[in-house]
Amino acid sequence: MSQIQLTHLQKQFGDTPVLSDVNLTIEKGEFCVFIGPSGCGKSTLLRIIAGLDDPSAGEIQIGGRVVNDLPPAKRDVAMVFQSYALYPHMTVYENMAFGLKHLGLPKDEIGQRVQAAASALHLDPMLERKPGALSGGQRQRVAIGRAIVRKPKVFLFDEPLSNLDASLRVKTRVELARLHRELQSSTSMIYVTHDQVEAMTLADKIVLLRPLAGQNGVASIAQVGDPLTLYHHPANQFVAGFIGSPGMNFIPGSVTEAAPHQVKVKVNAGMTPLVAGVHGSGLATGARVTLGIRPEHVVTGHGDLTGEVVHIERLGEHAFLHLDTPLLDQPLVVKVDHHGPSLGSRVPFALPAAALHLFHADGTAVPRLQ
Repeated sequence: MSQIQLTHLQKQFGDTPVLSDVNLTIEKGEFCVFIGPSGCGKSTLLRIIAGLDDPSAGEIQIGGRVVNDLPPAKRDVAMVFQSYALYPHMTVYENMAFGLKHLGLPKDEIGQRVQAAASALHLDPMLERKPGALSGGQRQRVAIGRAIVRKPKVFLFDEPLSNLDASLRVKTRVELARLHRELQSSTSMIYVTHDQVEAMTLADKIVLLRPLAGQNGVASIAQVGDPLTLYHHPANQFVAGFIGSPGMNFIPGSVTEAAPHQVKVKVNAGMTPLVAGVHGSGLATGARVTLGIRPEHVVTGHGDLTGEVVHIERLGEHAFLHLDTPLLDQPLVVKVDHHGPSLGSRVPFALPAAALHLFHADGTAVPRLQ
C-alpha cells in the first residue's frame, strides 16, 4: 500500500507562510503532478513528503503510517532532482548500484535490480560508460534508474526535465509515462513541474497550488482533479487563468438576468448582454461577475462582435490574434489557423454561450452546464 495522505499541513519560514492547510490524498499507483506559479510551495511540499524539510504543523502518512518523525531513508521514497547528481568517476552501473551496496544487499540481487532497471530505461548498452559520455537525457534516465532499483513505495520527481532541451523533454516525458504504466501496480509518483504540457500529459491527478503572499486564511491548494476537469471546470478564476497557454480571457460585467440554465451579463453599456451557459439559480440581478473564455473557444469569421488585430503570434500550424475590442481594456486573445487575418484588419467573432465560464466577485466559479 503506497497511499499518501496529507492532513492540515502547514509550512512557515519565520513569519512567512509558504503552505497553508494542505489536505490531499494520493492513491496507490497514481501519477500526481504538483503545479503552480513560482513561490507557491510545490517543491517545498515535495521536500516535506521526502523528509528533507519539516512541516510547521499537520500530518504526513505514507502507506498507512505516520512518517513525520522518520528520516528520509526510513520513508521508503526515492527522489529524482532537477540536477542529476551522478558520480562522474563511476560507471552507469556503479551509479545505479551505489545506494544498494550501502544497504548491504547481496551482489546477485544488486545485479538483478540494476539490470531490470537498465532494461526498462533502455540503458543496457551504456552500463559501462561514465556520465561524461552520456547525453543530458541519458544522464536523467540514469538518475531515474538509480531511484527505481531501490523499489520505493513512492517516487518523487522535482522538475526532472527542466535541464533538457525541447526535443529531449518530449522523449523523456514519453519514457516517464511508459515507466509509470509499468510500475503502476506497486508505486505512486509525485512530480513537480512549472510546465503545463508535462502536467496535462503525464498526470492522473493535478494539484494546483497558489502563492499565499497577501492572502490571509486561504488554503494553498486551489484545485485537485484530473487534467481535463481543471481545464473544462476550473473551481475558481485563479485556476482558469493558470491552466492553458495563453491563459483564459476575462471580461468583467454585471448580471442582467439569471435563469437555471443561463445568465445574461452586461459588459458594456452600448452592447447586447452576453449569454453564459451556466447554472444561474441564486445569482442576483446587478451582481458583479467575470466572464471567461479560452482563446481556442472564440469563434472567428462570423458573429455580432468585431475586433481589430493589434498583434499576431504565429506558431506555424496556428496563430494567436490579439484583438482590440469594446469588451475589455486589454486585447482579447483568439486562436486561429495559420491562414488567419493580417495585422490591422477587423475580425468578426462570437463568444458561444456553451464556451463561456462565469465567476462570482470572489473568484469562485459558477457551475457550467457542460
